[in-house]
Amino acid sequence: MVQSGSSYDLVILGSGPGGYVAALRAAQLGMRTALVERAELGGLCLNWGCIPSKSLLRNAEVLSLFREAERFGIHVDGLSADFGAAVDRSRQVVGRLTRGIGHLLQRGGVDVVRGAGALSGPRAVSVSGESARTLPASAVIVATGARQVDLPALPVDGETVITSRQALELREAPPRVVIVGGGATGAEFAYLYRSYGSEVTLVELMPRLVPQEDADVGDQLARSFRRMGIAVMTGSRVLGVSAGPGGASVAVSDGKSESAIECDRVLVAVGVTGNTEGIGLEEAGVRTERGFIPVDDRMATNVPGVHAIGDVTGRMPLAHVASAQAVTAVEGIAGRETRPLDYGLMPRAVYCRPQVASFGLTEAQAREAGHDVRVGRFPLAASGKALALAEQDGFVKVVADAEIGEVLGVHMIGAEVTELLGEATMARMLEATTEDVGALVHPHPTISEALKEAALAAEGEAIHV
Repeated sequence: MVQSGSSYDLVILGSGPGGYVAALRAAQLGMRTALVERAELGGLCLNWGCIPSKSLLRNAEVLSLFREAERFGIHVDGLSADFGAAVDRSRQVVGRLTRGIGHLLQRGGVDVVRGAGALSGPRAVSVSGESARTLPASAVIVATGARQVDLPALPVDGETVITSRQALELREAPPRVVIVGGGATGAEFAYLYRSYGSEVTLVELMPRLVPQEDADVGDQLARSFRRMGIAVMTGSRVLGVSAGPGGASVAVSDGKSESAIECDRVLVAVGVTGNTEGIGLEEAGVRTERGFIPVDDRMATNVPGVHAIGDVTGRMPLAHVASAQAVTAVEGIAGRETRPLDYGLMPRAVYCRPQVASFGLTEAQAREAGHDVRVGRFPLAASGKALALAEQDGFVKVVADAEIGEVLGVHMIGAEVTELLGEATMARMLEATTEDVGALVHPHPTISEALKEAALAAEGEAIHV
């Protein structure tokens, strides 16, 4: 039992991929650590984001394979799909992982304190709830995450107009759904719902889907989605939503004309803001900007002893970025030398079908930065493994410096390309050139061969295209 007045080396607010990793790393370094969590261990990502959504997407992949079974000479009669059972499976996966995190924290000697935490100064955290107490600490890490931003034109009611958080609780796929936002979340739910037979309209304000990705990737994803029967509206703005008991009408403008889309649900998947309210930041003097907490390379805020990690910093709202920031913050607090995180190396992944995976500069960004650019591209239609899988949509694209062959970015769309990100980013971290990547022998047949061929293509030496 944690007693009021007990002193800690570190107290962490929030147990998501940033918070719990920080607690485990601190325990490894011998620090007396408390982790404060008001809800479920694992935070939004594990409980209502990354993990349950990927479980549901796996169900969608299996269902898609059954629907396409005749391509493989397999005949399926009476196919039916229970979306509620898929949700149940996703919750089982979540439960197993949350229990695992709890076991790791217990084994590491981390004190898990249940309740709502807030800074009561730069060196203490107050916890409210049934076991109210104050936790003095030498250092504090704020890892409270982020939430969907409120947009006047898209008032979320939790019933007809929903966020991804509410979407993961639905027991049935909506017959007709409008998804606002063509980024990672919007693309994943579009594929999920379409796989279960929903009429899906995907509305994106920017000229292409996944607008932060390379232009060629966004264009390819739109083509693949349209072939699935997903209506893609890019360069379009939602003017408003009229919701009622029977569904909703979504007013959309493409800049030339306006239209109304009738649907049963509207999923809002645009923008997040940091969870900075009600956690004592102002009282402790911690500065915020545009709803987030700015930090330096060691994750320190403007107040000595207070650090912040994860989505609440506004750097890159990705679980693996939060975990990397966690290790940097804890090692800095422990007095260890730390290496600044290179956000250009951070991998990005979208788990729809086809998958999207990338890191580094897009072709356009590389040119804007003044690089003399050389591009290598290999279509998965020329990949033996992709053809064997009947997953030939997509390509691997390598953006390199023309003079020295330095890999500036890798952009991929296709089957299981997210699994290639580790190799691709390692090559960049080790300052490998396109010549180096092209020289590496890859197993055959694999999708990974496409990365080798794309690197060779940048050198004008691709073999299979």
